[in-house]
Amino acid sequence: MTDRVTVAVDEGVADVRLNRPDKLNALDMATFEALAEAGDRIAADSSVRAVVLSGEGRSFCAGLDFANFAAMADAPSNGGEQGGERFKRLLTDITEREPGRITNLGQQAAHAWHELPQPVIAAVTGHALGGGLQIALGADIRIVAPGAKLSVLEIRWGLVPDMTGTAALIRLVGEDVAKELTFTGRMVSGEEAVRLGLATRTADDPRQAATVLAREIAASSPDAIRAAKRLLNRAADHDLAGQYLEESRELGALRGSPNQAEAVRAYFEKRPATFSDPA
Repeated sequence: MTDRVTVAVDEGVADVRLNRPDKLNALDMATFEALAEAGDRIAADSSVRAVVLSGEGRSFCAGLDFANFAAMADAPSNGGEQGGERFKRLLTDITEREPGRITNLGQQAAHAWHELPQPVIAAVTGHALGGGLQIALGADIRIVAPGAKLSVLEIRWGLVPDMTGTAALIRLVGEDVAKELTFTGRMVSGEEAVRLGLATRTADDPRQAATVLAREIAASSPDAIRAAKRLLNRAADHDLAGQYLEESRELGALRGSPNQAEAVRAYFEKRPATFSDPA
C-alpha cells in the first residue's frame, strides 16, 4: 500500500485515513489504488469489526487532483494522453471492470466501503467534493462537522458523478434531491447534509465521534453485525453492476467532448462558459 492511505487497526477498529493533507486529500492515481487496496486488506482481516474512514489535515477529500484535471482542458477530444500518465488507466476505457469486480478502479475507491462486510463510518471535516463526496457516500454512516462543505461537483466540469454516486444519492436522499444536487453542484453544509440525508449526524470532532461509535459496534457480535449489513445492503441495492456500468458509459461519452472541455476552460479562466446546443 502507498502512503496515500494509511490503515491502523486497534482493538477491532480500523482507522483508515486519506493521507495527502497538503492537497486536501485530492484524488490521484495512487490514491485510487490505495483506497481499493485498503478495502481488500480490511475485508480479509477477520479481526476488524468496524472501520473509521477520514482524511488527514483540514479536509476529508477535495475531489480529483486539480493539476491532473486541469490538463484535461487541453486534451484533444479523442482522449490523448495530456491528462497525465498517472491517470491513464482511468482515462482509457472506463467501462472496463476491474477483474472480478462490478466496478472500475475509480468506482472501487468508493464501492469498497459499501461492500466491506464490516460497518464503515466516514468522519467528514472540511471538504467532501465530487469524488470525495462519493467516497464518503460509500460508507454506511457519515458523521460530519457542522461547517463541512459537501458537493456533487461534477457538473462544474461538464461531467456526471461516476464513482458510484448516482446509486448512493438515490438511496440516501431520494430522486428529486439527488437531481437538484447533481444538476446544480451547489455546496451543502454539514448541517444541511444531515437534513437532506447525505449525512447521519454532525459532531464538532467527527473522527472522535466516529471512533466512539465504531468501538460500540465492535463490542457487538461480529456475526450479527455482518449479517445486518448484508441484509440492509441487499434491501437497498438494485442492480448496482448495471448502474455502475451506465455511469462509466455516460462519463465516457462526456469526457473530452467540446462542452466538457469548455466547462473546464471557463472555470479556470474565470469566465462564463459558452456551450453548444446538444446534437
